[in-house]
Amino acid sequence: MITELLQWDTELFLKIHRGLSNDFFDWILPLVRNRFFWSPLYLFIVIFCIKQYRKTGVYIIAMILLTFALGDGISSKLIKPNVGRLRPCNEPALSDQIIRRVPCGRGKSFPSSHATNHFGIAVLLICIFYRKWRWILPLGLAWAFIISFAQVYVGVHYPVDTIFGAVLGTLLGFFTYFIFRKIQPTV
Repeated sequence: MITELLQWDTELFLKIHRGLSNDFFDWILPLVRNRFFWSPLYLFIVIFCIKQYRKTGVYIIAMILLTFALGDGISSKLIKPNVGRLRPCNEPALSDQIIRRVPCGRGKSFPSSHATNHFGIAVLLICIFYRKWRWILPLGLAWAFIISFAQVYVGVHYPVDTIFGAVLGTLLGFFTYFIFRKIQPTV
């Protein structure tokens, strides 16, 4: 069963990485997965939360940071070293099929920390603001999805890496929202 899953994962990876290859994706998706690309959004969230919600805004920012710290710690420091899966761009069996769109890096592949962190933050913010702004649900999930998809497209993660990262991040987003509700019951 594991062999079939890994084979399916590799086939889906190649369908995304090579099969969807086009000039627009080659331009935009490396940007989308770059942490600096989203800096204006992160800055906006910090300023908005603190200006609009004052003390509660500080708690929201603290929960975002906690979500990120937990996601990065669990995915990068705990799971990746123990699973040890090579990134597709470092996989010798795929070397002739990889399109080098970004530097590969030496880190491990499973799970995707980008997916974990962005789904965690998206779910946390969705939980906090959904009652006030229902549009945050599709927008937040689309934001996390496109970043995760970009990781596969550029060749640094397999689809299963991002799927597991999305599930882990979602659970962490719910967990930190639960903590937030204990500290600050209303927004």
